[in-house]
Amino acid sequence: MTPAEFFTNKHDQIIANPDGLGVNATYQFNLSGDDGGEWVIKLGGEGSGVSTGTDEAAQCVISMTSADFLGMIAGTLNPQMAFMTGKLRVKGDMGLALKLQSILS
Repeated sequence: MTPAEFFTNKHDQIIANPDGLGVNATYQFNLSGDDGGEWVIKLGGEGSGVSTGTDEAAQCVISMTSADFLGMIAGTLNPQMAFMTGKLRVKGDMGLALKLQSILS
């Protein structure tokens, strides 16, 4: 699976159940490396979904390599360890970052 495929699937999941993740926030994902790119996940109510590009109003910005992101969603890279070792960088609301595991699963 590529990050683009993951975000497409996540978009379909969010559209099917916009309030199902229990979070009302905007996340920005900046993935570098092969298959990298920029995606925005908007959660909570109208306008929920996933889009490509950036959102300057995102409350939580996640930056990492696409390979580490794929490891994280596959369960082979622990998000907390990724953060502590510098593989996962967070800008903005750390409380929202702590909810990443439930959002990305």
